[in-house]
Amino acid sequence: MKPIHRRPLDLALVLFFSISVLYGFLFSLPEGLGVPVAADSPWPPLRALHEWAVAEEPAHLDPPPNLIAATLFDGLFQAPALLFVMIGLVRLSPWLRTLSLFYSGAAITNMFFYFVQTFLGPHPPPNTIYYLVFNLPWLIAPAVLGLRVLRARDLKAAG
Repeated sequence: MKPIHRRPLDLALVLFFSISVLYGFLFSLPEGLGVPVAADSPWPPLRALHEWAVAEEPAHLDPPPNLIAATLFDGLFQAPALLFVMIGLVRLSPWLRTLSLFYSGAAITNMFFYFVQTFLGPHPPPNTIYYLVFNLPWLIAPAVLGLRVLRARDLKAAG
């Protein structure tokens, strides 16, 4: 088995998913649990996110139910699942395929609903390109992971 530093795609996925886990626990979960994205938010990460939300994603200032559901899903399912996905990628564990396909399908579906709310809801982003640069990676990375494990030969050898 090649070490992770010799598998650039796996290393890139692990690094991106590390950011996703932190974001899920620091931003999504508190927001989903009702901590406000506000200038006076009791949670410093959401206080820091306030100016960005005002400028780029105002739906976070008064989140509709499906946005609350998406943030809860991110913090309660996706972030914990990604911890195991990262371990599986580093070790090339044979169970990685099943978990990754389940995670990828769920994450892509979650982003679909997130984008629908963003673009068809009452507060579309004022700068679409900027919005997409910061949000498309959360759609692309799960898709890349799903394709990576579907085509993987190294996972069969690890089992």
